[in-house]
Amino acid sequence: MPNGGRDQRALVQILETARDRGFLGPGDLGRHLAHAEGFVEVVETAQQGAPASFCDLGSGGGLPGLVLATCWPDARGALIDANARRCAFLREGVALLAADGRIRVIEGRAEEIAHDPDHREQYEVVVARSFAGPAPTAEIATGLVRVGGVVVVSEPPGGEPRRWPEEHLAELGLGAARVTVVGARGSYALMRKDAIAPRGFPRAVGRPVKRPLW
Repeated sequence: MPNGGRDQRALVQILETARDRGFLGPGDLGRHLAHAEGFVEVVETAQQGAPASFCDLGSGGGLPGLVLATCWPDARGALIDANARRCAFLREGVALLAADGRIRVIEGRAEEIAHDPDHREQYEVVVARSFAGPAPTAEIATGLVRVGGVVVVSEPPGGEPRRWPEEHLAELGLGAARVTVVGARGSYALMRKDAIAPRGFPRAVGRPVKRPLW
């Protein structure tokens, strides 16, 4: 859970702004927060506590990245988004949470950022809420998560492990997907990074989506 009432109020204010600007869909803000907190539960169970670092792919309206920033006050984080307006909003949110010193908002294509030495396989945790399909998400995430770390992706209700074929994940250095349902919060697929990502992956901008590996 976010740390204290002040952070909770700040998060609600941020999410209300995100919704007003069209960066977050309609619906009860409490449910949006609860879904983001599901990532926290899955990660902390897998890693036996809060991680030291995380990366949120396609942060958009700040979920789950800004929630993770408040739940893990000692973690450094990267919020990646390709849209300038969304990145400007995310920077406002980071400032409102007084997290400027440890949470970076990175504007750009994740396929390229995953090859930057400052980010290549540097994060203990990589999360994705509504980023892309399973294949492009796994391909891009493996370039950012370190060996021993985990990738956690929001799943359709109930989850479906067949969306994540084990043989293809292994080719990317990822272990088999484990789908976890966290009460009413949501379903999440978790993959542990077992080996260094293949050189050249992720592929050039647009290719993971246009020509998915599966």
